Amino acid sequence: MRIVDLLNEKSILLGAEPTSKTEAIDTLVELQVKGGRIADAEEYRKGILAREALSSTAVGEGIAIPHAKSEAVKAPSLAAMTVPAGVDYEAMDGEPSNLIFMIAAPNDGDVHLEVLSRLMTILMDEDFRARLIAAKSADEFLGIIDDTEKEKFPEEAVKESKPAKEGGYKVLAVTACPTGIAHTYMAAEALEKAGAKLGISIKVETNGSGGAKNILTSEEIAGCDGIIVAADKTVEMSRFDGKKVISTKVSDGIKIPEELIKRIEAGDAPVYRHSGEKADSSSSSNESFGRKLYKHLMNGVSNMLPFTVAGGIFIAMAFLIDTILGAPHDASFGTYTSGAAFFKTIGDYAFNFMIPVLAAYIGKSIADRPGFLVGLVGGALAAAGSTFAAVKGDIPSGFLGALFAGFAGGYLMLGVEKLCDKLPKALNGIKPVLIYPLVGLGLIAVLMCAVNPFMGLINTGLSNLLDSMGNTSKVVLGCVLGAMMSIDMGGPFNKAAYVFGTAAITTGGYDIMAAVMVGGMVPPIAIALSTTFFKNRWTSDERKNGTVNYIMGLSFITEGAIPYAASAPLKVIPACAIGAAVAGGLSMAFGCTLMAPHGGIFVFAVVGNWPMYLVALAAGSVVGMLLLALFKKKIKEA
Repeated sequence: MRIVDLLNEKSILLGAEPTSKTEAIDTLVELQVKGGRIADAEEYRKGILAREALSSTAVGEGIAIPHAKSEAVKAPSLAAMTVPAGVDYEAMDGEPSNLIFMIAAPNDGDVHLEVLSRLMTILMDEDFRARLIAAKSADEFLGIIDDTEKEKFPEEAVKESKPAKEGGYKVLAVTACPTGIAHTYMAAEALEKAGAKLGISIKVETNGSGGAKNILTSEEIAGCDGIIVAADKTVEMSRFDGKKVISTKVSDGIKIPEELIKRIEAGDAPVYRHSGEKADSSSSSNESFGRKLYKHLMNGVSNMLPFTVAGGIFIAMAFLIDTILGAPHDASFGTYTSGAAFFKTIGDYAFNFMIPVLAAYIGKSIADRPGFLVGLVGGALAAAGSTFAAVKGDIPSGFLGALFAGFAGGYLMLGVEKLCDKLPKALNGIKPVLIYPLVGLGLIAVLMCAVNPFMGLINTGLSNLLDSMGNTSKVVLGCVLGAMMSIDMGGPFNKAAYVFGTAAITTGGYDIMAAVMVGGMVPPIAIALSTTFFKNRWTSDERKNGTVNYIMGLSFITEGAIPYAASAPLKVIPACAIGAAVAGGLSMAFGCTLMAPHGGIFVFAVVGNWPMYLVALAAGSVVGMLLLALFKKKIKEA
């Protein structure tokens, strides 16, 4: 989030002469109001004063950065003031402050921390500070910041920032998927192409795995006709308050981008009203409760994945090293040699965070920061089991317990927040730092103490059921999981199968993870093979892009098949699903195992019985290719 995008001429005052810290704060609050992003000046001022009561936000070197998160903030913003003579802002070094930035942040998210970090990075330059204080106009002030940001963050200027379109954009969009790898960027590309085709200017912000790129500015939001939010996880919504917003699945951004843009231009979109509780809690949202639950779950899964993938691959590397060095397959396997022990130890640490992080980010998605603490502790209790004497020796509830802790903790905190609304306003400052954490921690501890034993029994029962399955039953399970990975190619069925596979890893179900991954690799490869050997079933553009699917399939990115499935769903999806089912079933039949929950062909070295795993992949892909040739008719291009 660029600093220059959060400021405007109305929120900058040069050469101010406040006589006290209180006067400086009042002046800056007025500047924030003039900037147009504060709904209630007095409520926001209370937030600033509550933060100052904890400790002064003057950081020394003549700099002060007062900040607050508040329901009164409509969108993230900055106000700035230069005080050439300085004002006593109670800095730790005792020196007066002559350069003050005030941050206003909505209650959802931690945008103030991002802005604080960015400000401190550039304000460490003494020459930069001196030029700001000497600036003669707001335009000059903004220009100095803009130039410095481009110098300090050159990669951002290339990767994140697109030049502002003269006259603004008619339609804005935000795309986001749980993993932030494929759907996010495919939806963005589809929307941009549709906008170009329709002759409608559009800008798309992508919330991918590397963070938000091409961020929408407040000016662009104010000037657009409406916003499309094509996302399967929570995104920052407070900035869209009062605008027409279509909130939908990320897959809709890929499949029906023209329809979405036309709806915005036709005015067929509800006006979004931000409640201040969390990013997607608009009372005017047309999302179903089930859809919201799915987004909360995906928010947890997307944040859990890095721990799962990196930790799983490190553990798999440990077993590979011991295998290569001929270590005995006993209780010390994986830590027998020093190299293996290193990878196993680090992998275990990362893997142990998986369940608490899942619960923490589900809780955060529901109740913002108060839900994070409750979910994290609840997830940790689910992973370790209760330690209370009354239930000593209870079974850890694992993945299922973490899901329960995340959802229950999040909704508990929403209830606590509503109850706390009845408290005197004088206590507003201590609610987020004392009351919410204290009450939430006590509630989740009691809840998990009661629920953990029952969840643990269910978890253990499922594990025992999988262990007791005969070979035929496991082949059927492999077929089902493989097909699920292909039915919606990254949607709810795909994610359900993947989550089941990663959960199975924690209980030693490595064969399940192997079936899941091979099933997800088949659709893109089957389509790539079909575009190579049955060219007359595809358009020239589809043939041209078909080779990319070899790479996506081998990398376990199922979403590469989505554009092809969207063009002929009743033909492509059944063919790919059957091929994926064949691959998943064969993987189970051959006894293949996988301890790394991602990576595609790049982790085949740690696959148990990898030669037959390749056979399963090849067989499923060929079956999918042949069925595509059977189901799809020849195309006659002009």
